[in-house]
Amino acid sequence: MKYPVAWSGSRGRARTLRTLQGGLAALSLAVLAGCGTLDPMRDADYHAEAPTTDRPVVRPVRSISSFSESLVCMDHLLRAAEVPTTLITSAQFPDYSGKVPVAVKSMVVTALSQMSHVSNAFRYVDFEVDIARQDTVQNLTTILLNNNQMQLQRPALYVNGAITYVDQNVLGNQISAGTSANRLDTGYSRSKSATVVALEAHLGDFRTRTFIPGLDSANEVVIGGAGEGLDLAGRIGSYGVRFNVGRNYAQGAGGAMRTLVDLAMIELVGKWAHVPYWQCLMLDQTNPAFQRQMRDWFDASGPSGQSSLIQSSLAHQGYLPRAGNLPLNHPLLRRALAKFQADKGLVVTGAPDFPTYERSLRNFVALDENGALTRIGWTSSGTVTASAGDGSAKPADWGLPAPWSINLQIENPQPANERAPFKQGEQVFLSAVVSRNSYLYCYFTGSDGGTMRLLPNATSPDAQVSADQAVRMPDWMAPNPAFILDAGKPGTESVTCVATRDDASTRLPQLVQGPALTTVAGVRSADDLQRAFGQALGTSEYVAQTIQWKVVPATNGNGNGGGARK
Repeated sequence: MKYPVAWSGSRGRARTLRTLQGGLAALSLAVLAGCGTLDPMRDADYHAEAPTTDRPVVRPVRSISSFSESLVCMDHLLRAAEVPTTLITSAQFPDYSGKVPVAVKSMVVTALSQMSHVSNAFRYVDFEVDIARQDTVQNLTTILLNNNQMQLQRPALYVNGAITYVDQNVLGNQISAGTSANRLDTGYSRSKSATVVALEAHLGDFRTRTFIPGLDSANEVVIGGAGEGLDLAGRIGSYGVRFNVGRNYAQGAGGAMRTLVDLAMIELVGKWAHVPYWQCLMLDQTNPAFQRQMRDWFDASGPSGQSSLIQSSLAHQGYLPRAGNLPLNHPLLRRALAKFQADKGLVVTGAPDFPTYERSLRNFVALDENGALTRIGWTSSGTVTASAGDGSAKPADWGLPAPWSINLQIENPQPANERAPFKQGEQVFLSAVVSRNSYLYCYFTGSDGGTMRLLPNATSPDAQVSADQAVRMPDWMAPNPAFILDAGKPGTESVTCVATRDDASTRLPQLVQGPALTTVAGVRSADDLQRAFGQALGTSEYVAQTIQWKVVPATNGNGNGGGARK
């Protein structure tokens, strides 16, 4: 009799289970039926919140590295050294480890661009050709090149490098501990790790595809990570509760690689330009390694090779008027060197020897107590002078400690230190930087003596310019520049820029106030211009600088009339 009872009970439980399942299914159908059909309009208010919720709650920030300020410092240092504009390109930077997926080449372009805002030291030539990825720019470039409608300029330099290795978890540390009791379990864990990433870069001569000895950079950066956690587990009767609380961080590879790229570009550019780049890295110039580097540069190029940087330092510190690059035996330069040597406790020779060279390039930057940059550029000391209209050195009566000057440069790319003559009809690009907020007036004088005003003009009518900002002539960044400057007839051409403290347009002689880009009657040279400004303003209320270049006949005989043309 026991077996039938057990069998009957089993069937009863099975029947009860099926009845319960059927009831739940019927209830679910009834609920769905009561809801009716799905209507998107009922959820309209809910969906309306999606665009707002989708927006980021944190503002974007500028991507910077540990050396972003150093790039700005290098820009001003290259400007002080009067480094000519150089065309440069770069190869792709492969990652043989496959563990750092970052666009290193784009970081290289950004670093070079940030070192060229004021100095115009580099222009990047995009030679990118990717057969597997043909975008619009590459397709249009191919079409224009095949139809001889586009001419790519050959760069003088190129950057090559790679992410050479990634050593993961070079250091690792892990600690864990716990307790166990009848009703309570606890646990604590902590871990740390360090990964080393290395980048190597080299600078090469594009014409020969050879790397330049000594122009290399090899640096490493450590990417760290750490975490800690706390576990709690308790039991009350037959029920248990468990908590896990943890926190961790992992430094990203992107920011680390940008720091490595910025450092590599500063090193390569600094070594190539022979400028004390380590000052922009906030490193002490008296370091023996840096002293040996400067000695090698000085011995290789001699005083004449470093003269422009020495004179730039003396001009910024007030020992020399900003009147262009003077020859080594010029009396004004010898007096400035002697005064500087006497002030710094050096042997007074009046010659740019190595101690003078090394001492004049010190203290380009100033740091606060936290090691951050507080000043870029040499401080002023000695007698502050400015170039006056009569060719002598007059005090710049502004009540300011730093000299008032114009830095006028030719910005055409050139691979060598010596400026080659322009061919007739070749475009000329210049830039001017004033050390004080001023009113700037620039004039072009052709080889025949004809003079016309370039700035201000109808497109740029405001003569006021900000300090330490490059004014381009013509403005090659503008889609429609006011004029184009072509080398004219064979001979010597020049551009003279005059900076005044106040707006001088109403005080200048009528012959100088004529319309822009038209020949000014009665003015045949830079001396005539400075004489006109001096008579109207006085020799202490303006500074001027003139830059000249040679023009030779075009080899194909197709040179145009030259000068500034609209």
